[in-house]
This record gives sequence, structure tokens and C-alpha cells, in this order.
Amino acid sequence: MSELSELREDIFGVEVKKHVLWEVVKWQLACRRQGTHSTKTRGEVAYSGRKILPQKGTGNARHGDRGAPIFVGGGVAHGPKPRDYYYPLPKKVRKLALKMALSSKAQEKAISLVDQIPIGDVPKTKKAVEFLRAQGLEGKKVLLVLPEKDDVIYKSFRNLPYAKVLPVEGLNVYDILWADHLIITRPSLEKIYERLGS
Repeated sequence: MSELSELREDIFGVEVKKHVLWEVVKWQLACRRQGTHSTKTRGEVAYSGRKILPQKGTGNARHGDRGAPIFVGGGVAHGPKPRDYYYPLPKKVRKLALKMALSSKAQEKAISLVDQIPIGDVPKTKKAVEFLRAQGLEGKKVLLVLPEKDDVIYKSFRNLPYAKVLPVEGLNVYDILWADHLIITRPSLEKIYERLGS
């Protein structure tokens, strides 16, 4: 696309290294995990404390209580407990990965620059579909990048499973790689330069 020539090389022309992108996507998905999974240990299961059979003389193995992990209804051995999956990743790596993700889309010629997204003052999914059809992108996974949060545009596109709307502030590697095509408004481009410029 002709408009891609106006994109800055230091942000949209970076050498793409898949491992850096993988590292950042893994970090992003880890941060999103709720970590609320929980199982009960043998000390937390509700059961009678009675010894289930005599220690000797039955021919069976010796057992103390019903809550042992080998019994149905017993506790879980080494099961998951609530935890935080977050781990730190250097800002430089995150910033570099964002440049690489944008560069990969530029190399694929999968970026369109528009002056604005013509929806109007009231959210209309029909207008959103018309806009994507005019761009030749209906049915493709599209990420729209706005300078800041815009409820009208967001509500217009949110019913479309193949479209996502993000402000520059929320731009991230996972969503860029998810999309088949990026639509960036020109005011957003300036903000991307501010955010990622060295």
C-alpha cells in the first residue's frame, strides 16, 4: 500500500525475531490468568475422623482416615492452589516486541492508514460493517487503533467477532498478532511514535 511509505522505519521496519514475540505473548497470557483454581488437600476435606478399619488382622492395607488421596472423596495430592502467574519482563523487551509486531504487519502489507472512522455520533454496527466492506476487510480479523478510547466506535464494532478496537495506550503484541489486518488512524500514528519513539 502506498501509504506504508510514510511509516517510520525505526518502528515499522524493525527486524522481526519470533522468539522475542513468543516471550512477550507468553508473558501477556500469564498476566491475564486469574489463578483462582483451587483443590482441597487431605487436611481440608470434610469426613469422619474414624479409623476406617482395624490396623491389623483384616488382610487389608493399613489406613487411618477417609481423607487420604487414594480414596474417592479424599483430598488431592499436590493439586493446584490459588497463585499469581505474573512474572516481570523488562520494559525494553516489551517495547521491542511491540515494534516487531507492527513491523511484521508492515512487511505483510497488512496495515491501512485512515484519517478517521466514519461512524457518527451514535453507535451503529451497520456503519461499522460498511466501513470494513469499503476497506475490503469484511470477515477478516481486524484491529482498529484509535488515539484514545472512543465509546461510539467501540460499541459499533463490539458485536463483530472479527474486529477489535484499541486505543494506542492499550496496543499490545498479542492483539496485533491476532489480527489479519491493522487499521490505524493518522492521529493514532503520532501517538504510536510518541509511545515507541526512542
